[in-house]
Amino acid sequence: MPSMSLDIADPRTPSETVAAMHAPLIELAKARLEATSEVRADEIDRALTGVLMERLRSGEALLLADAIAAAPSVAIARQLWRRLIDAWALATRADSGGDIVAALFAIPVVIVAGSPSSTDGAPPTAAISGLLADTARLAAILREHGALAGNQAFGFANALVAADAIDVPKMSELLAWQTLAASSDFRERDLPPTPIAVQPGQQSVHLRFLIGTALAGRGTDVLVAAEMTGWPMPFSLELAGQLASPTLSVLALPRAPQSPPAALQQGRAAQREVGAQLFASNAIRKLRAAVGEPSAVISAHRSAAAPGGGELRLSLSSPFDSRQAEGFRCPLFPTDSASDVAAMLVDLLRECRVADVRILRGVHADRDPRTGVTLLFRADSVGDAEPTSLH
Repeated sequence: MPSMSLDIADPRTPSETVAAMHAPLIELAKARLEATSEVRADEIDRALTGVLMERLRSGEALLLADAIAAAPSVAIARQLWRRLIDAWALATRADSGGDIVAALFAIPVVIVAGSPSSTDGAPPTAAISGLLADTARLAAILREHGALAGNQAFGFANALVAADAIDVPKMSELLAWQTLAASSDFRERDLPPTPIAVQPGQQSVHLRFLIGTALAGRGTDVLVAAEMTGWPMPFSLELAGQLASPTLSVLALPRAPQSPPAALQQGRAAQREVGAQLFASNAIRKLRAAVGEPSAVISAHRSAAAPGGGELRLSLSSPFDSRQAEGFRCPLFPTDSASDVAAMLVDLLRECRVADVRILRGVHADRDPRTGVTLLFRADSVGDAEPTSLH
């Protein structure tokens, strides 16, 4: 069944004014949305892509990040991000001299890590270092299945890095790195790993990226035809095996190799979806075992700690259980539509056979004014607009 379009408030506060330095980009993106012909739309696309490429090449990636964050609407932010992906590809072709082109790529990996409960009451927090013992084996799996359009000339850094290592502020630096990769050793510029802390007795969902560089003939795009056939399962098993330990369980869920801006966008969405799945499956199973069928409430909240200042929250509760609701905080990134993210949550609840799902209107506070803790809503209090708190 296709995803539905849901009417839910966007809790983020859009920028009322646009700084002068960002105005040209914002105006181009707005003009693209208002274009009345394909010819005009294509013309603006080329202009916007060209401007973004020059800003990437001139070291102004931090300003690009600020411009996207300052976009007055999701539609404009999406338009800027689409053209940023195109600008990266255009810069890759323009900045590589000779007949050999280097393409920096990233594989988003959602990692579900778990640690058994402590038996002595005070165990140290376990950690996954993020260092990989055998990147050659991972590359061999991709080569075996022709994952990069059959390309054989590529390698990986020996670390898994967090999203901030490839986020927009870093993209000028990454582009310069890519330009040098065709003529020097990629491994000399490996990124430091980002460790993953795992609390005893818990499962948690994390996003990491495996960074690689491929060499190919000019005009060959090894990423446009990146396949998700054959390689994901053996790759996942090999990667999880390199990260796991006797006291840690690891599930690694890779996505297709992509350019850094495309990988970042897909990786964040994948982490959010897997996180919601893990929360829902555990909470629903526990409620059904204890008190029967749960009810769900999806609500929009302002939160200074959330990206863009707002997030959606999913709460699960039962009228037969007087304890507080269990909740999941669902981030909204600049290119996310709140209704699309809410639809993802509703689809997930449908798959879990939760029949009572309620969408609250309006934007709600971050904290319960009575207790000061994170605000959630129980389904049995929605009728009276009475909130409940997450402990």
